[in-house]
Amino acid sequence: MNSGEVARLAGVTVRTLRHYHQIGVLPEPPRAANGYRRYRAADLVRLLRIKRLATLGIPLDRMPDLLDGTDQRPPELLDQLDRELAAEIDRLTRQREVIAQIRAEGVAPDIPPELGRFFAVFGAAGVSPEMTAADRDQSILLAHLVGEQAMPHLVEFYELLASDEYAPRVTAFALRFAELGPHSRADEVDALVEEFVEIFGPAVSAISGSNMLPAIDEKRAGLLDDLRDDQLNDAQRAYLARVQAYFT
Repeated sequence: MNSGEVARLAGVTVRTLRHYHQIGVLPEPPRAANGYRRYRAADLVRLLRIKRLATLGIPLDRMPDLLDGTDQRPPELLDQLDRELAAEIDRLTRQREVIAQIRAEGVAPDIPPELGRFFAVFGAAGVSPEMTAADRDQSILLAHLVGEQAMPHLVEFYELLASDEYAPRVTAFALRFAELGPHSRADEVDALVEEFVEIFGPAVSAISGSNMLPAIDEKRAGLLDDLRDDQLNDAQRAYLARVQAYFT
């Protein structure tokens, strides 16, 4: 058999066959007078054994010892593979759960699923696409900066904002915040800050320990400021600075 024939019989590509030769897992057969390799049935059997081991996840560098019967610890290798497969199954199960959550809540897949309910409520409130995108980007960055350990703290805060009690107030504030701009007077910004503190202050303090956001270092907090500088106007940034200063 030539290389194409043996590869076809084994269900692999000629390129794979050559790779096996290069790494030494499949010895190269002698060449015929025409210069082409000539494969025998024994070569096909070894190729089929390699393919079988590969389907089990056996690393190529471990195969020669197994194929030649010199590996004295095949059970240990199988135990290791079993542990790796179990871990992969757990990872895929968690991934499917996240996908199911995203689909159920109808949010974009690039948003942390733990914050999905908030964005579903916020997105249905009639807020401009630009403001919705800005809030999405800030939340994605914030979730990354606080890390897994503080994520439940952040989720608790967002869940409160999406609750039946607070969601209408949050969306009303979001709409008014979106209207802030060069025409906004300082007293209008002050009034909006005072309203926010009066309505949301107790909840923010109770959940966050008098901090509006989970603690992050100054350098990382600067990334949030940079993002807001790119997305918001002067009046909106002044409002956020006033609100954050109140809870600091």
